[in-house]
Amino acid sequence: MMVEKRQPASNGQVGPAEVPLYGFQPPVGTPFGLEVSTVEDFFAEHDDWPWNPPRPGRATFHYLIAVTEGELLHDVDHVTRAVGPGQWLWVRPGHTQCWHPPGTTRGPFILFEPDVLTPATARLLAPLTAHEAPAVLSPHPHDATWLHQTALQLLDEHRALGRRPLDVHHALRRSLLESLLLRLANSPGIVSADTTAGTGRGETYGRFVDALEVHFRELHRAVDYAALLGCSVRTLSRAARDATGKGVRELIDERRLLEARRLLGGARWDARAVAAHLGFTDPANFGRFFRDRTGLTPGAFAAREAVPDP
Repeated sequence: MMVEKRQPASNGQVGPAEVPLYGFQPPVGTPFGLEVSTVEDFFAEHDDWPWNPPRPGRATFHYLIAVTEGELLHDVDHVTRAVGPGQWLWVRPGHTQCWHPPGTTRGPFILFEPDVLTPATARLLAPLTAHEAPAVLSPHPHDATWLHQTALQLLDEHRALGRRPLDVHHALRRSLLESLLLRLANSPGIVSADTTAGTGRGETYGRFVDALEVHFRELHRAVDYAALLGCSVRTLSRAARDATGKGVRELIDERRLLEARRLLGGARWDARAVAAHLGFTDPANFGRFFRDRTGLTPGAFAAREAVPDP
Protein backbone atom coordinates (compact mmCIF):
# COMPACT_ATOMS: atom_id res chain seq x y z
CA MET A 1 0.00 0.00 0.00
CA MET A 2 1.32 3.42 -0.92
CA VAL A 3 0.39 5.34 2.19
CA GLU A 4 -0.21 4.59 5.82
CA LYS A 5 -3.44 5.87 7.30
CA ARG A 6 -3.26 7.71 10.59
CA GLN A 7 -6.60 7.23 12.31
CA PRO A 8 -8.45 10.22 13.79
CA ALA A 9 -7.93 10.57 17.49
CA SER A 10 -11.54 10.75 18.64
CA ASN A 11 -14.02 8.02 17.73
CA GLY A 12 -12.45 6.65 14.56
CA GLN A 13 -15.31 7.86 12.37
CA VAL A 14 -14.35 10.10 9.46
CA GLY A 15 -16.84 12.95 9.30
CA PRO A 16 -16.83 16.53 8.04
CA ALA A 17 -14.72 17.63 11.01
CA GLU A 18 -12.17 14.81 10.77
CA VAL A 19 -9.96 14.45 7.71
CA PRO A 20 -7.37 11.68 8.14
CA LEU A 21 -3.70 12.32 7.48
CA TYR A 22 -1.68 9.88 5.38
CA GLY A 23 2.08 9.43 5.66
CA PHE A 24 4.41 8.18 2.95
CA GLN A 25 5.03 4.44 2.95
CA PRO A 26 6.18 2.97 -0.37
CA PRO A 27 6.08 -0.77 -1.06
CA VAL A 28 8.67 -2.95 0.66
CA GLY A 29 11.96 -2.81 -1.21
CA THR A 30 11.33 0.63 -2.71
CA PRO A 31 13.95 2.97 -1.24
CA PHE A 32 13.91 6.72 -0.77
CA GLY A 33 10.89 9.03 -0.46
CA LEU A 34 9.86 8.77 -4.08
CA GLU A 35 7.50 6.37 -5.83
CA VAL A 36 6.50 6.31 -9.50
CA SER A 37 3.62 4.40 -11.02
CA THR A 38 0.74 5.03 -13.42
CA VAL A 39 -2.82 6.06 -12.69
CA GLU A 40 -4.14 2.82 -14.13
CA ASP A 41 -1.78 0.65 -12.07
CA PHE A 42 -2.49 2.63 -8.91
CA PHE A 43 -6.23 2.14 -9.22
CA ALA A 44 -5.85 -1.51 -10.19
CA GLU A 45 -3.77 -2.18 -7.08
CA HIS A 46 -6.14 -0.27 -4.77
CA ASP A 47 -9.58 -1.04 -6.16
CA ASP A 48 -11.30 -0.49 -2.81
CA TRP A 49 -9.33 2.48 -1.46
CA PRO A 50 -9.70 5.44 -0.99
CA TRP A 51 -12.44 6.04 -3.55
CA ASN A 52 -14.89 3.27 -2.69
CA PRO A 53 -16.61 5.05 -1.11
CA PRO A 54 -14.91 8.40 -1.84
CA ARG A 55 -13.71 10.11 1.31
CA PRO A 56 -11.49 13.13 1.93
CA GLY A 57 -7.93 12.84 3.21
CA ARG A 58 -4.66 14.72 3.47
CA ALA A 59 -1.09 13.59 2.85
CA THR A 60 2.35 14.61 4.07
CA PHE A 61 3.77 14.26 0.55
CA HIS A 62 3.19 15.45 -3.02
CA TYR A 63 0.88 13.77 -5.55
CA LEU A 64 1.77 14.60 -9.16
CA ILE A 65 -0.25 13.09 -12.01
CA ALA A 66 0.26 13.63 -15.74
CA VAL A 67 -2.92 12.85 -17.66
CA THR A 68 -2.24 11.40 -21.10
CA GLU A 69 -5.67 9.87 -21.83
CA GLY A 70 -9.19 10.39 -20.51
CA GLU A 71 -10.25 12.92 -17.91
CA LEU A 72 -9.32 12.75 -14.23
CA LEU A 73 -11.70 14.25 -11.68
CA HIS A 74 -10.13 15.00 -8.31
CA ASP A 75 -11.20 17.19 -5.40
CA VAL A 76 -8.49 19.51 -4.05
CA ASP A 77 -9.41 21.69 -1.09
CA HIS A 78 -13.09 20.85 -1.64
CA VAL A 79 -13.15 21.94 -5.29
CA THR A 80 -13.53 19.33 -8.04
CA ARG A 81 -10.80 19.71 -10.66
CA ALA A 82 -11.11 18.26 -14.15
CA VAL A 83 -7.71 17.35 -15.61
CA GLY A 84 -7.51 16.53 -19.31
CA PRO A 85 -4.81 15.13 -21.61
CA GLY A 86 -1.64 17.21 -21.51
CA GLN A 87 -2.44 18.65 -18.09
CA TRP A 88 -0.91 17.83 -14.70
CA LEU A 89 -2.62 17.53 -11.33
CA TRP A 90 -0.56 18.57 -8.30
CA VAL A 91 -1.84 17.83 -4.79
CA ARG A 92 0.59 19.33 -2.30
CA PRO A 93 1.19 18.30 1.32
CA GLY A 94 -1.66 19.41 3.53
CA HIS A 95 -4.25 19.80 0.77
CA THR A 96 -7.55 18.14 1.51
CA GLN A 97 -8.26 15.82 -1.40
CA CYS A 98 -10.86 13.29 -2.45
CA TRP A 99 -10.59 10.75 -5.25
CA HIS A 100 -13.15 10.05 -7.95
CA PRO A 101 -13.35 6.81 -9.97
CA PRO A 102 -10.61 6.95 -12.63
CA GLY A 103 -12.71 5.98 -15.64
CA THR A 104 -10.41 5.78 -18.65
CA THR A 105 -7.72 8.03 -17.21
CA ARG A 106 -4.14 7.03 -17.95
CA GLY A 107 -0.76 8.62 -17.27
CA PRO A 108 2.32 8.69 -15.02
CA PHE A 109 1.72 9.08 -11.28
CA ILE A 110 4.55 10.43 -9.09
CA LEU A 111 4.54 10.58 -5.28
CA PHE A 112 7.40 12.22 -3.41
CA GLU A 113 8.25 13.64 -0.01
CA PRO A 114 9.38 17.29 0.21
CA ASP A 115 12.88 16.40 1.41
CA VAL A 116 13.58 14.36 -1.74
CA LEU A 117 14.58 17.61 -3.44
CA THR A 118 18.03 19.04 -2.82
CA PRO A 119 17.93 22.34 -0.86
CA ALA A 120 19.11 24.40 -3.83
CA THR A 121 16.48 22.94 -6.14
CA ALA A 122 13.80 23.24 -3.47
CA ARG A 123 14.48 26.99 -3.29
CA LEU A 124 14.11 27.33 -7.06
CA LEU A 125 10.88 25.35 -6.96
CA ALA A 126 9.34 27.20 -4.00
CA PRO A 127 6.65 28.93 -6.16
CA LEU A 128 5.68 25.56 -7.66
CA THR A 129 5.58 23.58 -4.41
CA ALA A 130 3.80 26.33 -2.45
CA HIS A 131 0.40 25.40 -1.04
CA GLU A 132 -1.32 28.20 -2.96
CA ALA A 133 0.14 27.25 -6.37
CA PRO A 134 -2.36 26.01 -8.99
CA ALA A 135 -3.63 22.45 -8.56
CA VAL A 136 -3.97 21.97 -12.33
CA LEU A 137 -1.03 22.90 -14.55
CA SER A 138 -1.14 23.31 -18.33
CA PRO A 139 2.49 23.37 -19.50
CA HIS A 140 3.60 25.38 -22.50
CA PRO A 141 3.21 23.33 -25.71
CA HIS A 142 6.96 23.30 -26.33
CA ASP A 143 7.46 21.71 -22.89
CA ALA A 144 4.71 19.09 -23.12
CA THR A 145 6.53 16.38 -25.09
CA TRP A 146 9.72 16.80 -23.07
CA LEU A 147 7.80 16.55 -19.78
CA HIS A 148 5.99 13.40 -20.89
CA GLN A 149 9.23 11.74 -22.02
CA THR A 150 10.98 12.66 -18.76
CA ALA A 151 8.09 11.25 -16.72
CA LEU A 152 8.37 7.98 -18.64
CA GLN A 153 12.14 7.91 -18.08
CA LEU A 154 11.54 8.44 -14.36
CA LEU A 155 9.00 5.59 -14.35
CA ASP A 156 11.46 3.32 -16.14
CA GLU A 157 14.28 4.16 -13.72
CA HIS A 158 12.01 3.62 -10.73
CA ARG A 159 11.17 0.16 -12.03
CA ALA A 160 14.86 -0.56 -12.63
CA LEU A 161 15.73 -1.13 -8.97
CA GLY A 162 18.66 -3.55 -8.92
CA ARG A 163 19.79 -2.76 -12.46
CA ARG A 164 22.59 -0.49 -11.22
CA PRO A 165 24.20 0.43 -7.86
CA LEU A 166 21.68 1.77 -5.35
CA ASP A 167 23.31 5.18 -4.93
CA VAL A 168 23.36 5.65 -8.71
CA HIS A 169 19.71 4.56 -8.88
CA HIS A 170 18.83 7.16 -6.20
CA ALA A 171 20.78 9.90 -7.98
CA LEU A 172 19.15 9.18 -11.33
CA ARG A 173 15.64 9.21 -9.92
CA ARG A 174 16.22 12.46 -8.05
CA SER A 175 17.85 14.05 -11.08
CA LEU A 176 14.99 13.08 -13.38
CA LEU A 177 12.40 14.31 -10.89
CA GLU A 178 14.12 17.64 -10.38
CA SER A 179 14.57 18.12 -14.14
CA LEU A 180 10.87 17.44 -14.66
CA LEU A 181 9.79 19.83 -11.90
CA LEU A 182 12.11 22.62 -13.03
CA ARG A 183 10.59 22.42 -16.52
CA LEU A 184 7.07 22.19 -15.06
CA ALA A 185 7.77 25.38 -13.11
CA ASN A 186 7.70 27.17 -16.47
CA SER A 187 3.95 26.55 -16.69
CA PRO A 188 1.58 29.54 -16.94
CA GLY A 189 0.39 30.73 -13.54
CA ILE A 190 3.66 29.94 -11.75
CA VAL A 191 5.66 32.99 -10.71
CA SER A 192 9.40 32.49 -11.06
CA ALA A 193 11.41 32.26 -7.86
CA ASP A 194 13.44 35.35 -6.96
CA THR A 195 16.89 33.84 -6.59
CA THR A 196 18.34 37.23 -5.58
CA ALA A 197 16.11 37.65 -2.53
CA GLY A 198 18.70 36.47 -0.05
CA THR A 199 16.96 34.66 2.77
CA GLY A 200 13.47 35.40 1.32
CA ARG A 201 12.18 31.86 1.78
CA GLY A 202 15.12 30.57 3.81
CA GLU A 203 15.54 26.97 4.78
CA THR A 204 13.98 27.38 8.24
CA TYR A 205 11.02 29.34 6.91
CA GLY A 206 10.54 26.88 4.06
CA ARG A 207 10.46 23.96 6.49
CA PHE A 208 8.00 25.88 8.66
CA VAL A 209 5.66 26.47 5.70
CA ASP A 210 5.79 22.78 4.80
CA ALA A 211 5.05 21.82 8.41
CA LEU A 212 2.27 24.38 8.67
CA GLU A 213 0.45 22.96 5.65
CA VAL A 214 0.34 19.55 7.29
CA HIS A 215 -0.28 20.50 10.92
CA PHE A 216 -2.18 23.83 11.04
CA ARG A 217 -5.35 22.07 12.16
CA GLU A 218 -3.80 20.69 15.34
CA LEU A 219 -0.70 22.83 16.07
CA HIS A 220 -1.37 26.50 16.78
CA ARG A 221 1.65 27.83 18.71
CA ALA A 222 5.09 28.93 17.60
CA VAL A 223 6.66 26.68 20.23
CA ASP A 224 4.97 23.64 18.67
CA TYR A 225 6.54 24.31 15.27
CA ALA A 226 9.92 25.19 16.73
CA ALA A 227 9.95 21.82 18.50
CA LEU A 228 8.86 20.06 15.31
CA LEU A 229 11.66 21.72 13.31
CA GLY A 230 14.31 21.32 16.01
CA CYS A 231 15.02 25.03 16.40
CA SER A 232 14.32 27.74 18.95
CA VAL A 233 11.22 29.92 18.86
CA ARG A 234 13.51 32.91 18.38
CA THR A 235 15.13 31.36 15.30
CA LEU A 236 11.76 30.47 13.81
CA SER A 237 10.34 33.92 14.54
CA ARG A 238 13.32 35.62 12.92
CA ALA A 239 13.00 33.41 9.83
CA ALA A 240 9.30 34.24 9.51
CA ARG A 241 9.93 37.97 9.94
CA ASP A 242 12.75 37.96 7.39
CA ALA A 243 10.61 36.14 4.84
CA THR A 244 7.22 37.80 5.31
CA GLY A 245 7.44 40.61 7.85
CA LYS A 246 4.90 38.70 9.95
CA GLY A 247 5.07 36.74 13.17
CA VAL A 248 4.67 32.99 13.40
CA ARG A 249 1.32 33.19 15.19
CA GLU A 250 -0.01 35.58 12.55
CA LEU A 251 0.98 33.16 9.79
CA ILE A 252 -0.66 30.25 11.62
CA ASP A 253 -3.86 32.26 12.07
CA GLU A 254 -3.86 33.32 8.42
CA ARG A 255 -3.64 29.69 7.33
CA ARG A 256 -6.48 28.67 9.64
CA LEU A 257 -8.58 31.58 8.38
CA LEU A 258 -7.95 30.61 4.75
CA GLU A 259 -9.15 27.09 5.48
CA ALA A 260 -12.20 28.42 7.30
CA ARG A 261 -13.12 30.57 4.29
CA ARG A 262 -12.79 27.61 1.95
CA LEU A 263 -14.91 25.32 4.12
CA LEU A 264 -17.63 27.86 4.89
CA GLY A 265 -17.78 29.04 1.28
CA GLY A 266 -17.21 26.54 -1.50
CA ALA A 267 -17.49 23.41 0.67
CA ARG A 268 -20.63 24.61 2.54
CA TRP A 269 -19.59 23.24 5.95
CA ASP A 270 -21.41 24.58 8.99
CA ALA A 271 -19.53 26.69 11.54
CA ARG A 272 -19.51 24.00 14.23
CA ALA A 273 -17.86 21.47 11.89
CA VAL A 274 -15.28 24.04 10.74
CA ALA A 275 -14.47 24.95 14.36
CA ALA A 276 -13.81 21.31 15.27
CA HIS A 277 -11.82 20.74 12.06
CA LEU A 278 -9.52 23.66 12.87
CA GLY A 279 -8.93 22.63 16.48
CA PHE A 280 -11.24 25.07 18.28
CA THR A 281 -12.65 23.42 21.39
CA ASP A 282 -15.53 25.91 21.54
CA PRO A 283 -17.47 27.06 18.44
CA ALA A 284 -17.92 30.45 20.12
CA ASN A 285 -14.14 30.93 20.16
CA PHE A 286 -14.04 30.15 16.45
CA GLY A 287 -16.83 32.67 15.87
CA ARG A 288 -14.83 35.40 17.59
CA PHE A 289 -11.65 34.39 15.75
CA PHE A 290 -13.40 34.60 12.39
CA ARG A 291 -15.32 37.82 13.12
CA ASP A 292 -12.24 39.64 14.43
CA ARG A 293 -10.42 38.95 11.16
CA THR A 294 -13.18 39.33 8.59
CA GLY A 295 -15.77 41.57 10.20
CA LEU A 296 -18.38 38.87 9.59
CA THR A 297 -19.71 35.98 11.61
CA PRO A 298 -19.12 32.54 10.05
CA GLY A 299 -22.85 32.31 9.29
CA ALA A 300 -22.93 35.72 7.58
CA PHE A 301 -19.85 34.86 5.54
CA ALA A 302 -21.36 31.53 4.44
CA ALA A 303 -24.63 33.23 3.49
CA ARG A 304 -22.78 35.84 1.44
CA GLU A 305 -20.74 33.19 -0.38
CA ALA A 306 -23.90 31.21 -1.15
CA VAL A 307 -25.40 34.10 -3.14
CA PRO A 308 -24.64 33.59 -6.85
CA ASP A 309 -22.90 36.37 -8.73
CA PRO A 310 -25.33 38.53 -10.76
